[in-house]
Amino acid sequence: MTKTNPGRFFEDYELGQVIRHAVPRTIAEGERALYHALYPARGALYSSDAFAASCGFEGSPIDDLIAFHVVFGKTVPDISLNAVANLGYAEGRWLQPVYPGDTLRAESQVIGLKQNSNGKSGVVYVHTRGFNQNDDIVLEYVRWVMVRKGNLDAPAPETVVPDLHSVLPVEALAIPQELDFSDYDFELAGEPHRWGDYAVGEIIDHVDGVTVEEAEHMLATRLWQNTAKVHFDATHREDGKRLIYGGHVISMARALSFNGLANAQMIVGLNGGAHANPCFAGDTIRAWSEVLDKAETDAPGVGAIRLRLVATKGGKAGELRGEDGKYLPEVLLDLDYWALMPI
Repeated sequence: MTKTNPGRFFEDYELGQVIRHAVPRTIAEGERALYHALYPARGALYSSDAFAASCGFEGSPIDDLIAFHVVFGKTVPDISLNAVANLGYAEGRWLQPVYPGDTLRAESQVIGLKQNSNGKSGVVYVHTRGFNQNDDIVLEYVRWVMVRKGNLDAPAPETVVPDLHSVLPVEALAIPQELDFSDYDFELAGEPHRWGDYAVGEIIDHVDGVTVEEAEHMLATRLWQNTAKVHFDATHREDGKRLIYGGHVISMARALSFNGLANAQMIVGLNGGAHANPCFAGDTIRAWSEVLDKAETDAPGVGAIRLRLVATKGGKAGELRGEDGKYLPEVLLDLDYWALMPI
């Protein structure tokens, strides 16, 4: 009897199946330090206990994307170990802050299945939830993944594609009860631009770029305990290259967006996302953002801003698709999210 885990293949998933992922992980300050070493992250709320306290928190929470990476990493051995590609995200919500000392675990439910016409792979839709040690849900999202078939003769399941919101309504966003931007210190945060200074349709070129190296993306993927073969095993791809974890690109682009969006402090919603083209070591990541929408909230001094964050390895800010409607080859990431910003 084999004791090793080859990972699930497309035919191993069933609609409604619930998968509890191993292994729970206690988050410490070390995760924050490594995250800020890997990415040029400078958000004041996640850098300073004193700044966070001035905004109503008990201390500085762990960066939103640390929580995302940890929960995502838990799911990889069960969901995407045999993935061809991670295709997209929807209905992501950060439901409460994560603090050092919290222990996160993850659970996913299969909510959709669709075999591809080639009969060699299929798309699996999962709703993933991250829990803390009190069994509170801190994060949830839907993602869909193209997964290889292990047995090409396995019958195709009934096709079920979930009906997902293309955009989360503002009312669905979970704003921390304690959050208060009434006395927000713009000077210490790094920029004077507040919610009212941004206009829908505005394009922001974040100017800076970071060249991705093998060492850092390998460290990052190990840090998040992401075991997907394409990120580690150079023999697993025909071109002999390790594929950069898409979350590494997300965090790099988000960190680069500080220059122009320093006050977009908290990510609270993920409307959608696509890893448009692969990223490899040696690529230089740049980023630009488009303001898609704005909304007021009931929290004191807090506004919600919907942003499109685009990571590229070239091209001009604002350029996303070609005349054929497809992503331009230099576009790496197209992410649609809601953030909270002082009014």
